[in-house]
Parts: sequence; structure tokens; C-alpha cells
Amino acid sequence: MTEATAPVTQDVLTIPRKLPETGKVNLVGLTREQLRDALIEAGTPEKQAKMRLGQVWQWIYYWGVRDFAQMTNLSKDYRALLTEKFEIGLPEIVTRQVSEDGTRKYLLRIAGGHEVETVYIPEEGRGTLCVSSQVGCTLTCTFCHTGTQKLVRNLTAGEIVGQVLVARDDLGEWPEPGQPKPEERLVSNVVLMGMGEPLYNFDNVRDAMQVVMDGEGISLSRRRITLSTSGVVPMIARAAEEIGCLLAISFHATTNETRDKLVPINKKWNIAELLQALRDYPRLSNSERITFEYVMLKGVNDSDDDARRLVKLIRGIPAKINLIPFNEWPGAPYQRSDWERIEAFADIIYKAGYASPIRTPRGEDIMAACGQLKSATERARKSKAQIAAEAGL
Repeated sequence: MTEATAPVTQDVLTIPRKLPETGKVNLVGLTREQLRDALIEAGTPEKQAKMRLGQVWQWIYYWGVRDFAQMTNLSKDYRALLTEKFEIGLPEIVTRQVSEDGTRKYLLRIAGGHEVETVYIPEEGRGTLCVSSQVGCTLTCTFCHTGTQKLVRNLTAGEIVGQVLVARDDLGEWPEPGQPKPEERLVSNVVLMGMGEPLYNFDNVRDAMQVVMDGEGISLSRRRITLSTSGVVPMIARAAEEIGCLLAISFHATTNETRDKLVPINKKWNIAELLQALRDYPRLSNSERITFEYVMLKGVNDSDDDARRLVKLIRGIPAKINLIPFNEWPGAPYQRSDWERIEAFADIIYKAGYASPIRTPRGEDIMAACGQLKSATERARKSKAQIAAEAGL
């Protein structure tokens, strides 16, 4: 196994699939193979397992059913068996906030009493769900509110898929039993850009996305899913091969000196190593373009020279650059770049032949914008001076 494909692991707890509250196995988040094995272990005859798998899968992920008693094409005895052995468990909604612009932010409680946040962003013709992959984050990116929160544990595949199901429940997106699925999709896109670094929870993220992409259930294509990473270089090739979704890079700087401060993982895998891995990614996955996320920080990374360096660095990579006006949060050690500066930066990139959309901040009034997520139990425990000191500013 080469360094480029070697697994990157962290000593981070992930809870088992069997829920401690009930002793039952949660079916949400199990891949098809895992669900089949679980049904057989519970007493389903092997000859029936493929059929039962398809039936249960469609009830959960196509129709959105949460009660085994409602799975009417299963015998009464088999429904009783499922009720005894399993449950369809979702994260609990603690709070649900709706922004003036229609953005919805869910504070969700998961096993162990931990909390994560999920954000739904409605747009014309589409709706994007921003999903978390960890409780807290280990990367301590200094411009990100989540980065000021300690990493607690990885989310299970069920807790990741559960965020999608919770949002669809809240939006009333499931079809009526016996009726065709509506053509309009409210949750049309999923972005793994919430709390946590997805590539540090690779197996659970991969399994969850297999469930989300399955054509007999939620059925989102890989082109509708974007995984955002800060640059866990050895896992990028595996993401291409085993997930195959679109890729976004939390880039944010054009020199190692600046990126070391903004995105400390750069000290482990620097800009040159990251860009080499990205040059290989589209070829591995037939992905369209890699998205470079670039938060605009006043006087830090927003000069004309930065724009020119960025264009030079990404040369040869099919790419677009999302410019993100910094979304401030309590105690943040940075300021948003002036609008004129952002436009000038974007113009340099555009003239070099790259798309450079400026992301419209969404949900700022409910702290749901990019970089603002942080569970309620951990809010604002560090002062601005502490954060600045840790960032070396």
C-alpha cells in the first residue's frame, strides 16, 4: 500500500450500531450488504434475504416510513420480528431555526447526548443540505467557529444519513404511499461541509453516501454530493475510488506561511502535496471540476498578489473558485474583506479563465452560514484573544 492510499486514522470514538437505550440495532445507515446480514442474523431465511432487504430498504428510504407496523407488504409475524430486533432511529431535533432568507438550521441530539448542526439552504430550483460528519472538529482552522470546538467523536453512518432523513421529514418531502415520487426535489444536493473533517471519518462517510446515492431510495447522484476537505492528502484518492462524489477543498491561502495559520493541517500536507493529489482526482473519478473554497479575510489573504498566485497554483486543474465573504462569529479574530476588494480578487481569477462566483452569505442571522456552525453546548467558550493567540496572530 502506497503512502497516497494508506488509511489515515485518528483515535476517535464511534459508537456501535446497537443503540444503548434500547439494545436494538438501528437500520438507518446500514449499507445494503450490512442490512442483509443484519436481517439474516435476526432470523430471516437466507433465501428470502434479498427480497426482504429490498422491501425494508424501500420503506425506509423511498417512502420515509419509521414504523415497521406500516410496512404492509410484510407479514404480520415478520413485522413483529423487525420490531423486536431493530429500530429506525434518527437524531432528535433540539431546536429548529428558520432564517429570514429561508435557511433552516437544525440542532440535533445524537447518542450520548452530543449535539451537531445541520443546515438546509433553499435556492431557486434546488435545495442544499449541509451535513456534519463529526461532533466538533480536530482541525482548528482559525477562521471557523466549529474549529474552536474540541473533537468529541465521529458520527456513525446512521447519524450522517439520519441528518438527511430528518431534513426530508421536516420538509415533508416523502411521497404518499402508493403515489409516484414528486419530480421536484427539496433536498436535491448534499454537501459534507458541516461540523468535522469528512476524510477523518472516512468509512462512515463512505457508507452513508452509498445509502444516500442508492437508486432505490433517496437516489441522489454522485454529482449532487460534494465532500469538502481541508486537505487530508492520503485519503483523497480513496474518496475518488470509493465515493466518487464531487470534491471541494478548503484552501483559503496561497502561501504555506499563511495557510499554516488558517488551516493548520497544511503543516502536515502542504500546498504542493495537496495540489498534486488534486491533479490526480478528476482522472480517478471522472469528476467535473474541483471547487476551491476561499474565505475572504481582510488584509490576510485578499490581495491582488494572492489572486495571481492562486491562479498560478491551480493551473492544469479543472477547477472553479468559490469566494466566501467571511461570516463573522463571536470572538472571531478576522474581518470580512471589503466588497470592492472581493470583486477585484474575483475579476483577476475570472480573467484568467476560471469561474469565480462570490457566495452569497445565507442564514447569518441564525449563525448558519459557512464557518459558523457550533453546537449550542460549546458556544463561545474562547475569547477573541485566546483564538488569536492560538492562531499565532
